Amino acid sequence: MAKQPIIERIELTVFQYAVQNLRGRGFGYDMSYEKGPGTPFTKFALRIFTDQGVTGEYVPGWVGNAISMAQVEYLSGYLLGQPALERERFYSDMNRALRQWDRMGVGPLDICLWDLAGKFHNAPVHQLIGGYRMKLPAYASTYHGDRNGGLDSSEAFAAFARRCQDMGYPAFKIHGWVDGNVEEEIKTVLAVRRAVGDKMDLMLDPACTMKTWADALKLGRACDEAHYLWYEDAYRDKGISIHGQRRLKEFLKTPILITEHTRGLEHIVDVIAAEATDFVRVDPEYDCGITGALKIASAAEGFGLDCEVHACGPAHRHLMSALRNSNYYELALVHPDMANAVPPVYADGYADQLDSIDKNGCVDVPTGPGLGVTYDWKKIDKWTVGKKEFKR
Repeated sequence: MAKQPIIERIELTVFQYAVQNLRGRGFGYDMSYEKGPGTPFTKFALRIFTDQGVTGEYVPGWVGNAISMAQVEYLSGYLLGQPALERERFYSDMNRALRQWDRMGVGPLDICLWDLAGKFHNAPVHQLIGGYRMKLPAYASTYHGDRNGGLDSSEAFAAFARRCQDMGYPAFKIHGWVDGNVEEEIKTVLAVRRAVGDKMDLMLDPACTMKTWADALKLGRACDEAHYLWYEDAYRDKGISIHGQRRLKEFLKTPILITEHTRGLEHIVDVIAAEATDFVRVDPEYDCGITGALKIASAAEGFGLDCEVHACGPAHRHLMSALRNSNYYELALVHPDMANAVPPVYADGYADQLDSIDKNGCVDVPTGPGLGVTYDWKKIDKWTVGKKEFKR
């Protein structure tokens, strides 16, 4: 048995970039189209160095913000001097260390350690976790609606859905406007179904914008009428009220999908056991890494439920490769007139953009060692605004 590499140093690189025509409220949430140079986004890149020269690398997507980075910093000292392959122990210890917080910093570290393990064993992560699905059917997951000439009407959403259908996408998900206008959302739900006919799966994610349970019910009934595949995080309970979601399920035919905002295996199992969701949501960045996400997917499978991977990225593709009970890869977020906001930091052609699918509407799982992607560190260094280093 090869000697385990020992973690010697952890490096965090903070960088900024912008996406043309993309504007974000506050620090970047509720992103939508507005013509112009775009809002600068601050993200971080993570590297874990070992005494054997094997290095794990990961650049988080949606979780790569200051909130989770603070937790990564908090945990980094604990990992120094540790055997780099003991991910299961790290999962347990880091969960306990962050038990008073949301544990969103565990994911980037765990994923980086999986990349390191793959490189150590000279194998892609999907092989280490038993992956077998190398083509993943994708759905186009839209940016929020806007008032600036982009996705600014039900007609615009319908036209974009038709375009995605023509490209080969088998499914399309609407993120509507953030002001919670239920009548406008209902109009859009119905218009998109009319536009694509009955051969495309449709989903709706209001992102918790409906102001009342009653509005969530009205919108859900429109999803019933239009035969949507699922209805996700409808109203201001933040997608976490077990009682509220269970009651909503009782009045609707459209399956409910929550747990994106429920942190941790144990809480998600409680949601499942209480019959508050029909689909289970999982994200390797949000849910304590690939290690935590595999536990959640297996728990969902034990209850006979499908587990849908939230968002996109190389870690997400490797994870989904190993999941029997998962239907679609979420290509999030896409738009007719601007690029995805995920960090454009790859040197090998890897991308999660609108045109990243093949003619059958699928994306490929990377096949190189670890996460199977090559980061463009020259570009990252050019955009760098700060660095933090933790040494043994």
